[in-house]
This record gives sequence, structure tokens and C-alpha cells, in this order.
Amino acid sequence: MRIRLLVIIPVLLVAETYAAEKLRFNRDVRPILSEKCLACHGPDRNSRQANLRLDVREAALERGAIKPGDVNASKLAQRIRHDKVALQMPPRASNKTLSENEKATLERWIAEGAEYEPHWAYIKPVRPPAPAGAEGIDHLVDARLKERGLRPVGEADRRTLIRRLSLDLTGLPPAPAEVAAFVNDPDPQAYEKLLDRLLASPHYGERMAVYWLDLVRYADTVGYHSDVPFSVYPYRDYVIRSFNENKPFDEFTREQLGGDLLPDSTPRQKAAAAYNRLARMTNEGGAQPKEYLLKYAADRVRTTSSAWLGSTLGCAECHDHKFDPFLTKDFYRFSAFFADIKEEGVYLGHGDFGPRVRVPGDAQAKEIEAIGRQLEQLRREGDGKLDGADAVSEFAAYIHEQASAWYAPRANVSSRARLRFRQMKDGVLIANGPVPRDDLQQVELKLKRGRVAALRLEAFRDHRFTGDDRDCAGFLLTGLEIDLLRGGRRQPLPVEVAVASYEPPEFPVRDALDDNNHTGWGVAADDDREDMQALFALAEPLEAKSGDRLIVKLRYEGHRTREALGKFRLTVSGSAFPDLVPEGEPESNFRAFTRSNPRWQEIRRLERRRKALVDSGDECVTTGAVEPRTVRVLPRGDWMNESGEIVEPGAPSFLKQLPTAGRATRLDLADWLVDRDNPLTARVFVNRLWKMYFGTGISKVLDDLGSQGEWPTNPELLDWLAVEFMDSGWDVKRLVRTMLLTNAYRRSSVPTPELKEADPYNRYYARQAMMRLDAEFVRDAALAVGGLLNPAIGGRSAKPYQPALYYRELNFPKREYAPDYDANQFRRGVYTHWQRTFVHPWLVAFDAPAREECAAERPVSNTPLQSLTLLNDPSYVEAARALAVRILESDAAGAAARIDFAFREAFSRDASPSEREILTNFLENQLAAFRKNRNDAKKLLAVGISPYPRGMDAAELAAWTGVARAIINKHEFIMRY
Repeated sequence: MRIRLLVIIPVLLVAETYAAEKLRFNRDVRPILSEKCLACHGPDRNSRQANLRLDVREAALERGAIKPGDVNASKLAQRIRHDKVALQMPPRASNKTLSENEKATLERWIAEGAEYEPHWAYIKPVRPPAPAGAEGIDHLVDARLKERGLRPVGEADRRTLIRRLSLDLTGLPPAPAEVAAFVNDPDPQAYEKLLDRLLASPHYGERMAVYWLDLVRYADTVGYHSDVPFSVYPYRDYVIRSFNENKPFDEFTREQLGGDLLPDSTPRQKAAAAYNRLARMTNEGGAQPKEYLLKYAADRVRTTSSAWLGSTLGCAECHDHKFDPFLTKDFYRFSAFFADIKEEGVYLGHGDFGPRVRVPGDAQAKEIEAIGRQLEQLRREGDGKLDGADAVSEFAAYIHEQASAWYAPRANVSSRARLRFRQMKDGVLIANGPVPRDDLQQVELKLKRGRVAALRLEAFRDHRFTGDDRDCAGFLLTGLEIDLLRGGRRQPLPVEVAVASYEPPEFPVRDALDDNNHTGWGVAADDDREDMQALFALAEPLEAKSGDRLIVKLRYEGHRTREALGKFRLTVSGSAFPDLVPEGEPESNFRAFTRSNPRWQEIRRLERRRKALVDSGDECVTTGAVEPRTVRVLPRGDWMNESGEIVEPGAPSFLKQLPTAGRATRLDLADWLVDRDNPLTARVFVNRLWKMYFGTGISKVLDDLGSQGEWPTNPELLDWLAVEFMDSGWDVKRLVRTMLLTNAYRRSSVPTPELKEADPYNRYYARQAMMRLDAEFVRDAALAVGGLLNPAIGGRSAKPYQPALYYRELNFPKREYAPDYDANQFRRGVYTHWQRTFVHPWLVAFDAPAREECAAERPVSNTPLQSLTLLNDPSYVEAARALAVRILESDAAGAAARIDFAFREAFSRDASPSEREILTNFLENQLAAFRKNRNDAKKLLAVGISPYPRGMDAAELAAWTGVARAIINKHEFIMRY
């Protein structure tokens, strides 16, 4: 009987609501039409049946489908209740049916006049009457609860509040000392102070970044074909830093879409523009470049429209949207914003994925800025003041000193391609014939006694080594390594800075020093430069002894149009400041080299230091702008059909258009997205934030505010938040703070029986939500309670332990996963290496997306695999063992006190009597088992790389590790209440 009542109650509630107020088209009618009717009678003219549109009132009236006020005369009402199955709507072939309640709703709507409304999400939000700040939110939430006859629960206890705030704002559980301090703090402002402290934590940006990285489909690999890595982690650092620094959301938007287009854009702004390059890319030789360029463009349309607009514009790629007023032309106009991005449909090799930028760290950036100020001052003070014979003589002496400081050691060359080299009297090395496009040349240089500060490579381009009639061969030096061979032992010699006489923008000399075998220093065959030089200054000069050798590896990994070098010279210098000096007469090079500035030597030193700092920055794929490609409307999305209309960048036709004159850019698109007249962007962002902190969006479907989405349960609240966000200057932290100061946020998550029955999914927020932690934060919590968590912010992706052979299906090239065996093993989950085709199993178990597409919301499952992961994944076993060490090293005496210690670490509370009893019995059983078989204890304790006190009894530590594993496996551990 109760089951029947549960089914009937929603209908009764709707009936009561209908009796009290007139139907609303957006709330009550549009969802029915969208779900059951518009696929055949909606915006898409290609699939429209009977030339009837039900999404436009005038069209429905014209066809007689609706006669306002006259249900019996309305064809819509007739057909939904027609006796003949063949004439019934929706047709049986659609596999859709109308419930009795839905039919009654449509009939009542017609009887009430069949009024339409523009879709709510496409109407500019207006702030409803409400107090300012958190009180405004509570006012609107409580008003809706009162309308529904619902009574909210009371405030959660302080232990729950600090755990909730800490997990929501940092993704980490609070330390027991923090819990105790907050619980016992009599200050009325204690909660507000706690909130502000957590908002200021650098871990806040990490927690926020996880949500954003899902949206923009961030990953460390390219996704298609061989799914090889590419360097883009500085973009992730940019996102984390932006949230921590509270970068306004409009600025955040501009930098990601068009950071490379900003005047004098910084490396970080260029890294932000890597957003445009996060789509999957291919390097499969058989792929069609034109097809994949269009795949990349379509991906950007889907991602940008979903991330910022909460719209499914991607559905209009092949036809007009079936449910919303997006046209196919709108899709291609939107894609035209990105037509200027420099990219290849199919990339060569496995490492060169287009434009890159070096992004310095915080300390590096500060020094670079300081050097810039020094250089500006020096140039301003000395500009144009150097002249005369004395200055030229000083310059000539410098050139002579530099030239004499270099010498060519006796060389012996080995070649993987079996080339034979002979060394000329001047030290030049010449191959015995045409050179290949792939070679590894190892040059052993016999050093003189004395100082060695730098190596110089002189590349001589000569057609004799090309194997054809070209005047000069193009070359690409993909790698250069320098080792010292002394006494039979080799020692790597790091290079501090590399400079060259010429560096093409796409092939800078620093790329010869990275570990990417598909980037490097060189020139194309049609470049008219005959000879080039590169200087590699050692980070630490060495004092060569008798018998010392330099081993120089020159790597040419192969390029379709470039060979290895067949003629070159390696020289070394002991100069205190080795320099590449210009060739020719001193007088002819004087002004160019010195810039007519008496401080020219100091300027060159500062410029060298700045270059070293820039080159040591993190490499990031970025966006380069080129002449925009032609964009056409593709009939049915066919990339081979070029008969469609050529289109220029533009906004969807039914929304406010861009005011620009001439061709609009990605920056114009960004400005349009954050324009106050855009009805979507602010709503979309605040709705997703609300979901983060209250469990469900005010409109539940986070990636679709269109007709297939959901009418907000509290549209006034959603609009209030959107307007508040824009009025604040797109201040994210202020919005978060306002939400979390509310009574609504601080409520208990335990529902009353009445609320469970009347609002089982908590759509009106009379209580807080119970939410499982996202995958990254589950592991973070385990590492934190084990005392293993590495709190470092930013940097390269980390590789946790992973099952052997998990990558066995990865090809081109074959790969073996190599976990980190240092502190990176304990980095936070946000930094985990993200292999799109083989996402880490722990992330998959806890519902993380593959990030092949934009993901606005993660599913939440509850499976045995999650429990098995918590029990057996080496990361969790190691965390449990580390927690066991902490338990045994604590001041707690006896099993019960130790269990309480563990509970305070894991759950911020003491154990209950029944929990103590269960775990005490379990401990005794574990202890007996491990004392009986100490080898099992040793095997368990050997998991992981973190050390533990060797003086501890192995059986006791293993037994407590078992207890800790059980605690980490408890449902409460992975929940936020």
C-alpha cells in the first residue's frame, strides 16, 4: 500500500499546485513538449513532420494544433487521446508515450489560453527582491520551502561543519587539532573565520581546479591513436593559481580563449590559451588531415558551449537543433572563432604538437621582472652614448679575447648510422658521404688541462651531404647531451643556458636540451642561412685534468624533410663569460652588438641570465594565431562536401550579436560570453557552484540549460546568484563565501521523516546533502590521514602506483608505466598523470571521466570495486600502514584509546562502543594471524616506498595496518556530510 501511495503523491501534489496557480509554460509544459514532441515538431526543419512546429506559438496556432481556450477544437488534444493507434501522438514508432498526468497538463494549458514563454535560460536574469549577501540566499530558499510546506532541519554540529567546509573548500579532511580548536571556540565569528582561512588556503585552488579540468577535458596525453604524452601541465597550474588568486571569472575567460591575442601577453597568459589545444589530437599516419581539423573544431564548439553556456550547440553540427533554437549555421559560425588556431590535422612523430611556451615559476618570474627593470634602466641611461675610436678598440679587444678563448679538441666520432667522420686541421668534422635523417652521433673530445665553461656547435650546411642537388640540407638537432668522462666514470654536465646565432621561432635552441625527441634546433632546407652557431654554457664550469674527455651526444631523431649534420665543429671555451661573437670586421658589427651603449657587457650578462631563467621554465603547448581558415557550413556534417555557405565568426542567431566591426576574434567571443546581456554564462557558473556545495544544481542538468534540461526548482534564487556574481565583478571567492555563510549551507544533512517523503532528493534544500568525495579527494584523504601527503602546489604530473601491464595495449610506441619513487608518489590527485585511453584504475573506480569530452558532472556509483580499491590499491595499503605507524607512535595507550586516535584522524570523532568492540576483536584476530605467519606481515609492510621504524614489531604493525585498512574502507571515510 505504501508503494502505491508513493506513486500517487507526486500527482496529488501537482494537482494541488495546479489548483493554486496557473500553469507556467517553462515549468510545466515545455518539458513535456521537449521530451515527447519536439523531435518531430521542433526547430530541426530536416526532421520536422507535417510541417508543424510546437515550439513556436504562431506556427502551432496557424496549423490548428492549438486553439487557445478550446481543448476540443485543438488538434494537439485530439491526437494525444485519439482512439486509433495509428493516429495517436506521440506515434508508437517514437517509443514515447504521454502519461495521463502529462495529457491532463497539456489540456489544462490549452484551456488556460495556451500561453508561451521564451525559454527561461535565454531571458536575461533580473535580480528578484531579496536582502543582500547570505541573507538573500536564505530568504529565497526559505520562501520556496514555505510555498512547498516544508520545514528545514537545524544547523549541523561543529564537528560536521568543519569537516564539510574543509572537504568542500580544500578537498582535504581537517586535522584533529583544527577540529578541537573550532569545536571549543566560543567566538561567535568562529565559523566565518574558519571559512575565510580555508578560502585563503592554497589547496582551495586545487579543489576548484578538479571541477574546471573536467569541463575543459584536461589530460596529459593526446587521446587519439597512440595517445602519447604532451606537455600542458602549466595550464593546470594556471587554473589552480587563478582560483587561489581569485582571478575575476571574466578575465579567466578571456585569458583561456584568447591569452595569446592579448597585447604583450605573458607566458602565463599564453599557457592559459592552451585551453584551445586540449582537444584530442592524432599523429596516425593514415588519418585525413582535413577531417581531423574539423574534428578539433567541432570539439571546441562542444566544449566551449557546454563549459560557458551550458548549451548543446554541438548537436547542431549536422542539422538544426531538435529542441533548442540553435541552427547548423550557428555551429559553424561559432567554430569560425577558432579558425585562426595554428595546428595540424595530423601531427608528425610523437612529441611535436605545435606552438609551445616556457612558463617560469613564481621565483623565476620575479627575477625575470627584476632583470627587465634593470635592463630598462641601463638602456635608458646609456642609449646612444657609445662612440669613438676608444669604444671600437675596446670592442675589438673583446672580440679577440672571445675568439682566442675557443679551441677545437681532437675528436673521435661514432655514428649509429655508421657514418665515418674525418677531422680537418681547423677542427671541422666531415662525414664520408650523404647523411641520413636519423642518427645518433657521439663525439669524444680530448680536453686540455684548464677551465671549460661552454661548448660551441658550428653547423655548416653543405649540399654534398644531402644525397641530392639541394644547395643546403635542412637539419634538426633533436637532442644534445654533454658528459664528462673522467677515470672511466661518466658524469652529466647540465647546461645553464643555450644561445644561437639564429633560432627559428618554431625550433629554438633550448629544444635541443629537452627530453622530447621530436623538437629541436635547426632550419628548413629552403632557409638561406649557410652556417649557424649554438653555444651551450655549463651550469658549473669544470677544471679539466689530464686525460679528461667530453662526451657529446648529438641526436637526430628523424624528420621527413631534414637530415643530420654532415659537417660541423665542436669547440670549447674557458672564458668567464663565453659569447657568440659576430663574424667580420669589428667596425661593421660594433653598433649592432653594443647597441651604442657603454654598459653593453652588463646588458649582455643580464640578457643571458634572463634567457637562462626563461629556458628553465616549464614547457607548455599553447595557441598560435595564423590567418584564419575558411569555414563553411558542412551539409550533414560531411567534411568532404565543400558546397556549403562560407561563414564568419558569430554568436547563435537568437542571442545578442557581437558588436564588432570586421572579423571577430576569440577575444571578442570571450567578451561576448561574459557580457551582462548574455543570459547563460553567469547562470551556468553559479548553478555548478551550487551543485558543488549543495549536492544538486538548482537546475539539475548542469551541461544543458536548454529545453532538454530542467526548470529550476528555485528560478528566483538562480537569477539572484547570477546577478550577484556579475555585480561583484565576477568575483568567485565572494560568491563561494556568500553561499557558505548561509543557514542553508550549515544545515544538518540528516532529513526528518517528513522531508524524506516530501522531498526525497532534497531539491528545495531544507537540509544539506550527503555526498561521496570525488576520486582525487578519496586518495588525498587517505594520504592525509597517513601523514604521507605531499602538499606541494603545481608542477609536473605525478604517477602513483599502477597495476603491471595496464598499458600493454598502448602502441606506437609500446610503453611501460613507471611510477614515481620519490615524493611525487604522494602528490595530490589533481596532479595524477591523466592517460585518456587508460585513466588510472583508482580514478575509474571512483567515477572520474576519461576527459575525452567536456564533463560537467561526474556520475556517482557505489560498487564493490571501490571497496576492493580501498583495501588493495598499493596507495591505500601504504597510507593505512603509515596511519598504523602514527597510531603506534601516538600517546594513546591501549587498543581502545588507539582506535579513538585513528577515528579522530579519519572521521574527526571518537569511535562508538560498538565500533571499538568490533575493531578490537579484529585487531586481536589480525595480531594472532601475523604472529603465526610473520612472512605475511613482512609482505604487507613491504608495500610502498615510504619508510617505517624498523624497531617496531612487524606483527603488531601489520595488525594495526589491517585496522587502518578497515577504517579507510569505511563508508564514512569517503563521504562528506
